[in-house]
Amino acid sequence: MSDHTAPHAAHRVEAAAALGALGIVYGDIGTSPLYALKEAVKAASGGSGVPEAAAVVGAVSVILWSLVLVVSVKYAILIMRADNRGEGGIVAMLALLRARDAKPGTWRAVLLVGGLVGAALLYGDGAITPAISVLSAVEGLKVDEPGLAPFVLPITVTVLIVLFLAQRLGTASIGRIFGPIMLVWFAMLALLGLHGIAEAPAILGALDPRAAIAFMLHAGPGIAFAILGAAFLAVTGGEAMYADMGHFGAAPIRLSWFALVLPCLALNYLGQGGLLLAQPAAIDNPFYQLAPDWLHYPLVVFATAATVIASQAIISGAFSLTQQSIQLGFLPKMHIVHTAADEIGQIYLPLVNWLLAAATLGAVLAFGSSDALAGAYGIAVSALMAITTVLAALVAVQWGFPLAAVLAVNGLFFVVDLVFFAANAAKLFEGGWFPLTLAFVVAFLMLTWRRGTHLIETQRAGMREPESRLVAACEGHLDGAGGKLLRLPTAAAYLGASTSGLPLPLTQFVRINRALQKRVLLISVATSELPRVSSEARVAVLPVGEGIDRVILTYGFDEAPCVPDGIGTALERGLLSDVDLATLTYIVGRETVMASPSTRGFARWRRNVFALLARNSERTAVYFGVPTAQAVELGLEIEL
Repeated sequence: MSDHTAPHAAHRVEAAAALGALGIVYGDIGTSPLYALKEAVKAASGGSGVPEAAAVVGAVSVILWSLVLVVSVKYAILIMRADNRGEGGIVAMLALLRARDAKPGTWRAVLLVGGLVGAALLYGDGAITPAISVLSAVEGLKVDEPGLAPFVLPITVTVLIVLFLAQRLGTASIGRIFGPIMLVWFAMLALLGLHGIAEAPAILGALDPRAAIAFMLHAGPGIAFAILGAAFLAVTGGEAMYADMGHFGAAPIRLSWFALVLPCLALNYLGQGGLLLAQPAAIDNPFYQLAPDWLHYPLVVFATAATVIASQAIISGAFSLTQQSIQLGFLPKMHIVHTAADEIGQIYLPLVNWLLAAATLGAVLAFGSSDALAGAYGIAVSALMAITTVLAALVAVQWGFPLAAVLAVNGLFFVVDLVFFAANAAKLFEGGWFPLTLAFVVAFLMLTWRRGTHLIETQRAGMREPESRLVAACEGHLDGAGGKLLRLPTAAAYLGASTSGLPLPLTQFVRINRALQKRVLLISVATSELPRVSSEARVAVLPVGEGIDRVILTYGFDEAPCVPDGIGTALERGLLSDVDLATLTYIVGRETVMASPSTRGFARWRRNVFALLARNSERTAVYFGVPTAQAVELGLEIEL
């Protein structure tokens, strides 16, 4: 490739990534105009039926400058700098801060708890976003024909059920059209907005931040907080810029935002505001009434498609977050289906999918309308944004940025986050309790699992024998009981949780059979603090002696571990020999956790919760990609 064509090719790749980001990163925030301005103007009007011009201009100005301050400056310019080798999100940040193995009582342990709460809040947001997005799109049916109102809920439920049923098929094929569809969606937002601005050009006064400040000061604290809580609906989804950074890269995400998404959103919000200045009675659904009558029903279909894409992005994000949490030891192993062999991010987790479906459908049926759901929306995301700001500040300090500068910049945004959180907290009893309850349950399970696995590993360490004892037994052909240790003419790989000492299944096997395979691999799978690990760093082989080798496989927290592939890599690189993958037997432990009254610092009821999670977690052999026909499980009992 010539020097002239290389830059053009790079620009094409970046443009393609920017187009792909439209469907995945900006689906949520891109469908916010369906409901955000309506709620903000209602709040600015104090709940009265017909909004005054000052309330409309003030609400639009608050939304526009919230987008600039929170999404453009905070996320696009500031937070996206805190990347972990290109990967973003709460879990990536926790790994960057090395909080995973924090000891209880340390400041890193406090960070870990805060970070896990932040991750849990994403699940609460993930249940509400599809509900309010699809419901608000389908509600467009009522604009021309109020008699269709009874059909809104059944249609919404049907669309969501089909969406969750389709997850098992993967999104590799249809995902390619998400970007172009959302490109048309944003273009339509801009065109509708221009039509509304033409009706009342005075709405352009909302571009002046003084309009927002003046109205908020004049309205009083009660209405000001209500406006902020409603306006925050317009910025929810902005956190996806950081969470999805690893899939598209920072540059394409910023390009999409500043070149297309922000201008189109601004035009649409201005257009809705212009419509309300000209026709205040359109407050029931200003988005749809921006369009001519003949376009309403096609627009309902298009808006529903856009909200389905936004919902798909949220669901895929929940799958990715769960996989990362499992890898880092925050959640038990779950069944993961890889729906596309050539794309690492294409995964499906049945349990997560159906729990999320139950929560989403429950929200739709319980709240019944987008207006009611608006009270439940925002509180989880505002709390998540505050946590993200704190963690980003710590990352900046860790990287050597001046403390004073970090405190000044991040401190300012943290105050903004707290203001938005306080405004959304006012909606706690209007529905805000729903996502917070979901987040509390997930955070509790994460912390319980981490605490339980730490105690289990302490138990394992006390039971684990040193390698030297096995080597000595092999050299003397004696087992631990004084009998002769038979060497079998086969090869076996023993999976263990530690990179030192003998795996407990091996000790169990030798004790029961008084024998050991002639070729033995001690397999340990480690998770790096990096999102992905290079193939050169994937495998380390340490000779133990007497035909025994320790194989340490390292995977990033965004990768799916596969033990047979790792052993294959070691064979290709000449690090191992005398191993046939086709005949290798994999021996793993199947642990049964038994509650013990002697365990301190872990309440009995909580131990029972951990034991339940452990019993229902994915089998080790399946999770690590071991062929079923070559796997042997040995039962082990561990007291907790």
